[in-house]
Amino acid sequence: MSQGQAGLLVGKVAAVTGAASGIGLECAKAFLAEGAQVVLIDMAEERLRALCAELGPNAIPLTVNLTDPASVATMMPRLLEATGQLDIFHANAGSYVGGEIVDGDPDAWDRMLTLNVNAVFRCVHAVLPHMIARQTGDIIVTSSVAGMIPVVWEPVYTASKHAVQAFIHTVRRQIARHGIRIGGVQPGPVVTALLRDWPQAKLDEALAAGSLMEPTEVSAAVLFMVTRPRNIVIRDLVILPMGLDL
Repeated sequence: MSQGQAGLLVGKVAAVTGAASGIGLECAKAFLAEGAQVVLIDMAEERLRALCAELGPNAIPLTVNLTDPASVATMMPRLLEATGQLDIFHANAGSYVGGEIVDGDPDAWDRMLTLNVNAVFRCVHAVLPHMIARQTGDIIVTSSVAGMIPVVWEPVYTASKHAVQAFIHTVRRQIARHGIRIGGVQPGPVVTALLRDWPQAKLDEALAAGSLMEPTEVSAAVLFMVTRPRNIVIRDLVILPMGLDL
């Protein structure tokens, strides 16, 4: 569906973090295709500007460093200045560190936890007052199947996604009375830059076995979640490639 054609999200404003690539970019494209105005949030300023120039006038770049609390504090005021409202917030940005715990780098864990956990908490906290005032809104968090099933080769990443899952389900109970929905999309391995830490042999094996997905599979699931009737909430949506043995 081309921009300008009537779609499921006409009149809506969506914002996506980590929107310069991978799942975030594909979700932004899916929202745009359904008629939404979309704020693409990332720290890659030049990349964002170039992408939005290609995606058209309904795509708005917003440079935010999600690991910097002061930068996150500017996100919502700047977003509302540009759009006037926010209907859908997709907390998608994240990073990945796997491997044996004994060989791990605690500083790398800290950086990942800041983005995967703390930034999600701060961003949701930032958007909620606006959504509560309007008594409507959708929040989607990109979690992982690792938030449901402990994955032995990624213990700290798995812990970060378990934390996100606990946050989603407790916040969901707090905000439902305001007409706001929150849910987590939990994909298995997706072909994105997050897999750059995988050993090449593991990546080759996964590709050959059909145990990796494309970002467009996740964007289709997210679009499904935010377009359900308002009396329905998709609280968890696990998406696995057929070849993944978990």
